[in-house]
Amino acid sequence: MSHDADGDTDESETEGERAATTDEELTYAEAGVDVAASEAATAALVGAAGGASGDVGADGGTDGSGGDYAGLLDLGGQYLGLATDGVGTKLLVAAALGEYSTIGIDCVAMNANDLVAAGVEPVAFVDYLAVAEPDDGVATQVGEGLAAGAERAGVALVGGETAVMPEVIKGVDLAGTCAGFAAEQELFPDGAEPGDALVGFPSSGIHSNGLTLAREAATRGHDSPAVAYAAPFPGGEFETVGEALLEPTRIYADLLDPLREHGAHAAAHVTGGGWRNLARMGPLRYAIDDPLPAGPVFAFVQREGNVADREMHRTFNMGTGFVAALPPADAAALADATDGEVIGRVEDGTDAGGVVAIRGLELD
Repeated sequence: MSHDADGDTDESETEGERAATTDEELTYAEAGVDVAASEAATAALVGAAGGASGDVGADGGTDGSGGDYAGLLDLGGQYLGLATDGVGTKLLVAAALGEYSTIGIDCVAMNANDLVAAGVEPVAFVDYLAVAEPDDGVATQVGEGLAAGAERAGVALVGGETAVMPEVIKGVDLAGTCAGFAAEQELFPDGAEPGDALVGFPSSGIHSNGLTLAREAATRGHDSPAVAYAAPFPGGEFETVGEALLEPTRIYADLLDPLREHGAHAAAHVTGGGWRNLARMGPLRYAIDDPLPAGPVFAFVQREGNVADREMHRTFNMGTGFVAALPPADAAALADATDGEVIGRVEDGTDAGGVVAIRGLELD
């Protein structure tokens, strides 16, 4: 595929226009996602539904009303956990490149990881594929990704639904629901505690959050998304920009047993909202003294979109996809037993809610 973005336009003029464009600071809201508005809409839905939600609340929710990462239903000494999520606008990168073979991994990961953050073992998964028109090739690639994701997460694919809705869907949408079980004593306690250590686990890249901002940054100054995604990725870690953006979300199901064995008090899946997800472990202060390095894809997005540090950390995982809070005496042992590292500590918070201090920023 050609990487030429100039066409008949003079090269120096195109570069100048691109420089002017990238000088403008890009935010998630300007890219098309207003997080505050989204949270308000979610709260409205939850209120209308009687409070049942797997994504709102900070008390761990073991009474059947839903936990912070998963809905939990008491079955009498054992809990059924349910999490639902989709791939989001990462699908637009896949569509531009005609490469759908990994998005199924992302779909499984986003759901299974939420269950793990609640202390629930994922066991089964169902998918929902919505398309404008049926395409055997796309469906095959999606299915291959779902199978690979299920294998990594250790879950059974037990069914799904394919909907053809040309008047509703443009292209493809993919979402799913993951179910799991945990005995009452296996669930993480009510939240992080002041004095806890924080152990962080590396992400594989952007995962499946913030792609609206990442796509906007990556395509600035290019004739089309396909041209932008086919361009070589700076530094050579990935062959193309599209490959970097499509890198599948890491699945953290293998961390569940070590987290339980080392007495984790709480865990956070660093998804939409970036590092602010740590506050879902409780209204405390999370001081990140030694963060894991952010991979080159984040530097690329920040540079191409002229994105501020605060916006980057409020949108992306910045190299850390999962964080656990546990007693300091157990933190080093957990890190040694996994690929985690001790990255910080939990301090007393305020009534205003949780705060995350990282790389000179205070995120609330």
